Amino acid sequence: MLRVDRRHWDELRPVTITPGVLSFAEGSALIEMGLTRVLCAATVEERVPPFLRGQGQGWVTAEYGMLPRATKERTNREVMVGHPSGRTYEIQRLIGRSLRMATNLQAIGERTVVVDCDVLQADGGTRTAAVTGGWVALALALGRIERSGAAQASLLRCGVAAVSVGIVQGRFLLDLCYQEDSQADVDCNIIMTSQGEFVEIQGTAEGAPFTRDQMDTLLDLSAKGIHQLWDSQQAALKAYRESRLPSGA
Repeated sequence: MLRVDRRHWDELRPVTITPGVLSFAEGSALIEMGLTRVLCAATVEERVPPFLRGQGQGWVTAEYGMLPRATKERTNREVMVGHPSGRTYEIQRLIGRSLRMATNLQAIGERTVVVDCDVLQADGGTRTAAVTGGWVALALALGRIERSGAAQASLLRCGVAAVSVGIVQGRFLLDLCYQEDSQADVDCNIIMTSQGEFVEIQGTAEGAPFTRDQMDTLLDLSAKGIHQLWDSQQAALKAYRESRLPSGA
């Protein structure tokens, strides 16, 4: 049975990752998954938070936000209420945790990489898209540090990508769009490394509790999608780097 957007149950939405879309950021990427679009920008700062000063290691953190017309109805900018919402705090901490797992914090020196993830358009899966696109922006920023000679070891430990899975009307589905997510009995966000290890598993029974066997099926389904996202990340970075080589190189 086809889904609302004509996909099969185990099919990702069309994925496009465009690295280097911002001229001034040390690393950037625009990720599009179906109608969801997230702009990710990585900034390298020559400082660390106070709790890391003098320890010789670095830090990776993230900020997340949605533009007012990212959704069907306009939402107010959070600056208008004076602080981010609880949802925003939760999502940016998730992104930060995920990207730190990919980074050799000891080798980066006393530097901080801030990855800003701004949702241009939201149709479900904005946090998972932010992790996946944020990793590409992070990889470009860390590569710039390495090329400057400021690091003596590789700064990337592994790849990281994320996807949503769920149970909707009794069907297991990969990469939920908003309509599916709003009707889900079970909704999960899964983050994995390129070594096949789990970074985070967020799973919630929205309409009905779920069994251990159902959870195992969801994890297997997410692993399939995340492997495809790793391929998309690598292909995007390869094409970007090749496009920047001198003509004839």
